[in-house]
Order: sequence, then structure tokens, then C-alpha cells
Amino acid sequence: MTMDERIARINELYHKSKTEGLTEEEKAEQALLRKEYVLSIRRNLRASLDNVSILEPDGTVTKPQRKLNN
Repeated sequence: MTMDERIARINELYHKSKTEGLTEEEKAEQALLRKEYVLSIRRNLRASLDNVSILEPDGTVTKPQRKLNN
């Protein structure tokens, strides 16, 4: 299933939940699809941030360090 298909299914389930309600299976499917979507967004953001470099005023290029969660 492509990301566009997943988004369409998430939207379809959302609209159905507002009109008719969802079965337990549909609720589980919706939760799984949302989780996959959020993970995909996080991976894409991380990949973008990993490619960021900072040009310092002295002309050097540095890569930002990851901040560790404490």
C-alpha cells in the first residue's frame, strides 16, 4: 500500500467514524495506519535533518549534533 493509499484510507475511516461509527477491526486498522504514517513522517524529517549543514561566519561547515534525550 502506497502512502497516498494509506492517507486516503485514514481519511475514509475518519469520515466513517464521524457518520456511522467504526467497528473494532476498523478502529485497530485506523490506529495502525496512523502509527505507520507518523513513523514515516518522522523518518523523512530525520533524513532531511541529517543532511543539514551549517555555514559558520568563518567559512567552515559543521553538521549539527543530535541532542540526546535525558
